[in-house]
Amino acid sequence: MKIAVIALGKIGLPLAVQFASKGHEVVGVDISPRTVELVNAAKEPFPGEAHLQDKLARLVPTGRLRATTDYADAVPGADAVVIVVPLFVDDEARPDFGWMDSATRSLGEHLTPGTLVSYETTLPVGTTRTRWKPMLEEVSGLVEGTDFHVVFSPERVLTGRVFEDLRKYPKLVGGLSEKGTSLAIDFYESVLDFDVRDDLPRGNGVWDLGSAEASELSKLAETTYRDVNIGLANQFARFAATTGIDIYKVIEASNSQPFSHIHQPGIAVGGHCIPVYPRLYLWNDPDATVVRAAREANSGMPAYAVSLAESALGQLAGRSVVVLGAAYRGGVKETAFSGVFPVVAALEAKGATALVHDPLYTDEELTSLGLAPYTPGSAVDAAVVQADHAEYADLGPADFPGIRAFIDGRRVSSAAQWPGIIYLVIGAA
Repeated sequence: MKIAVIALGKIGLPLAVQFASKGHEVVGVDISPRTVELVNAAKEPFPGEAHLQDKLARLVPTGRLRATTDYADAVPGADAVVIVVPLFVDDEARPDFGWMDSATRSLGEHLTPGTLVSYETTLPVGTTRTRWKPMLEEVSGLVEGTDFHVVFSPERVLTGRVFEDLRKYPKLVGGLSEKGTSLAIDFYESVLDFDVRDDLPRGNGVWDLGSAEASELSKLAETTYRDVNIGLANQFARFAATTGIDIYKVIEASNSQPFSHIHQPGIAVGGHCIPVYPRLYLWNDPDATVVRAAREANSGMPAYAVSLAESALGQLAGRSVVVLGAAYRGGVKETAFSGVFPVVAALEAKGATALVHDPLYTDEELTSLGLAPYTPGSAVDAAVVQADHAEYADLGPADFPGIRAFIDGRRVSSAAQWPGIIYLVIGAA
């Protein structure tokens, strides 16, 4: 097949590589000339994705994978087009369709009969049918369901392990017609491999959800569940800390029973997915009080962690505090909705000097993010763990001259590693 992948970001590029690895001709489209240049040179444009560089080095020289900024080069004659363009959402749960509208219109201008169009970007329920279908028909002059077919099939992977996750989880598909769904099932079965999973009710593979709307909701449901679960864990943690209870022992005990699956509390919920998709759900269902309350609970955790530092030091005005971790999670060089930003803001609002350290970022990169870099070995009054990088597990007082308090927002350390220092972990007294 000839396949076009629109947007070669941290999901789109691994998808393009996966499709090409199955023997298909893949052309990736991206608005960044630099990204296109690097891909065509068989160089990964971003670090941290397992196996991506090796696969690029093998596939690009074969001619099965290339990149372009030109839709006219990639889309005409394509058997399938997969769109993974980012969708943004604000704090009021209003989605910004700007980038996706632009990509969809550009696609429509070059769409030819016989093409399957699959949207993988997470969307509010109903978007595929009520926004993308009419837009593509208007721009192309073609008729969906007759001349071309549109489906929604959400990406379900985590950056850093995309190829592993593509094999591990069922590929969910929902079309606007039976014919579109059938084409999508055939397409994904030809470009993906699946691990055997005896724990699934119908086996691993491509699952037909019956409609685009059901497929859209499936992605919102699975990510919103995680946000709600974490919000509950954070509420338990804050209560436990006031009563002398170790919430981690409680969660371990509760989860020993098969009907309890409580997640872990922590200083922040970051990344492209969990803080964002509940807002997309709220756009469809503004009366979802449970979802809204969980989002508020999780959004309040950075300020809560800073309040722990304040209680340890008496006051934060004039104090120097290092925030450990700019990334939103350990081992991943990505700051999307990272807790570092609200933590720094809360510290500065209390009059503290907030410095940031992250082993994945240079001082110049931290500065470009609006963060003040910490120089290792410099004196500080306190440290706050924001990301669970492996490098932080072995830290001790000798690493921070003058330190008086260590606020462990990710439970990476233990009180035993901080003799003579106030050690506070979220969820334990």
